[in-house]
Amino acid sequence: MLPKKKLIFPLKEKEELLSLKVGDFLLLSGWLLCGRDATHKRILEAIKKEEFRFDFTNQLIYYVGPTPPPPGKIIGSCGPTTSSRMDSYLEDFFKLGMCATMGKGKRLSFAKDLHKKYKTVYFITFGGAGAYLSQFVKKVEPLAWDELGPEAFFRIKVEDFPAIVGIDTEGRDFYELSSAKVPA
Repeated sequence: MLPKKKLIFPLKEKEELLSLKVGDFLLLSGWLLCGRDATHKRILEAIKKEEFRFDFTNQLIYYVGPTPPPPGKIIGSCGPTTSSRMDSYLEDFFKLGMCATMGKGKRLSFAKDLHKKYKTVYFITFGGAGAYLSQFVKKVEPLAWDELGPEAFFRIKVEDFPAIVGIDTEGRDFYELSSAKVPA
């Protein structure tokens, strides 16, 4: 399967997502925000208290908690974590202007509706392949809460990072469509 398209994050225009269809294979480049459960909670609490500001407009957040980098490497294994654990934070981040998320696995049922409502995309990438995915990371920059270790808020600069559209802007779900095609 050859990539259908390349995207560079943050996007110049959110409308770039409208042509993507569930199952499309893409290569992502640019800067990806990174965080997991603790990061999401900390960001929203700090914004509410007016202790933190960040422009999430047209950004993608990758659900990842990398391992420490081996000697001479930029990052350790950086495979995706289970996305549904961040679903309770999803709408808050879409309201902040975030246009895409990336992780692994199915989202909870309401996530499809949120992607359709906000015209956002969920990308899936290869679980169990964190060492492989690390080769696409060219730079790592901390943003906040270093004390959280791998759950800190940081960003990575990537080049041709592989991803598949898991939920498109119409709310179509890769996992539902895939299972519907498998004979019983």
